[in-house]
Amino acid sequence: MEKRFDILPLEEWGMFTLPRPFVIAGPCSAESEEQLMDTARQLRAQGINVLRAGIWKPRTHPGCFEGAGPEGLKWLKKAKNELGLKVCTEVANEKHVFECLKMGIDMVWIGARTTANPFLVQEIAEALKDTDIAVLVKNPVNPDIDLWIGALERLSAQGIRKLGVIHRGFTSLEEKKYRNSPQWQLAIELRSRYPELPFFCDPSHMAGCREYIPELSQKALNLGFDGLMVESHRDPSCALSDAKQQFTPDDLMDMIRSLTVRERDTDDSEYKENITELRARIDSCDDALLRILGSRMQVSRKIGRYKKENNIAIIQAARWDSLLEQVYKTADIYDLDHEFIAKVFNAIHEASVQEQNKILSE
Repeated sequence: MEKRFDILPLEEWGMFTLPRPFVIAGPCSAESEEQLMDTARQLRAQGINVLRAGIWKPRTHPGCFEGAGPEGLKWLKKAKNELGLKVCTEVANEKHVFECLKMGIDMVWIGARTTANPFLVQEIAEALKDTDIAVLVKNPVNPDIDLWIGALERLSAQGIRKLGVIHRGFTSLEEKKYRNSPQWQLAIELRSRYPELPFFCDPSHMAGCREYIPELSQKALNLGFDGLMVESHRDPSCALSDAKQQFTPDDLMDMIRSLTVRERDTDDSEYKENITELRARIDSCDDALLRILGSRMQVSRKIGRYKKENNIAIIQAARWDSLLEQVYKTADIYDLDHEFIAKVFNAIHEASVQEQNKILSE
């Protein structure tokens, strides 16, 4: 059993109001007081309550716009005081935290690059000790769920109870549709292990361009995420960073209104009766799968012993290629995705090889 986090429910943070999805929006970077305040006013007029803006921007190359620095915090404070917004920004070290606390910032988030560095996360966690500030943790740049959990554990150990996560996808060297690979299965695993965690999706950084933000946002809501962090700029064409992935405030709200929010549960008796019956069928299928896998592994062990007796190598590449080809044909009959089937059968094949290797090593 996983140790649960002691977390204050999102509805008690004093930042978000129904209906869902809870939305955090604002420019990638606070570029000037005029730009930030104008964007904030437009977002406020659209019903947004939580304003985000990057103050320190960790850019890949020096010489790019790296944020307004502490001066930008004054603009966030002005937006908070004049417009009644809750305000948040990214922090990457204890100095950033102290500057935010001094200016009354309501929430901070830890970026993907920082989450991957336990030294920095510990530094930030200790700087936040005994404060009431809310903290969201983005997934690390690489798909390492333990790094993500470790960052949450460090913050929780310092008494942070307004604690949640942001899924923004993972860096990949492969050609891909999105800027960052979603790898939803990791977020699903984290949510399954820690259902008390508030979950946000950052479709802007996941997508890399406006075109794909709606579909990623809907996917997140389909999975039961609590909210979205979306980048919005008064004039994205003039943005000093990430111009392609920002909406105007009007376009942002058009997108939000187009989404369908999925309920976490329902009291409808017919639904509960039907879902219980379907889940029982799933359980039966799972039992059958396990029985078949057990039988298959027994056959693999027999093959391993036979190969040992005849001094034959474990891997037979031609046989495996032929098997996969036949599996894909059968998968088409049952409308099963080839990528999914490849993952399943490669995992089965690897386990079979390991079992045979044990026998040959005896």
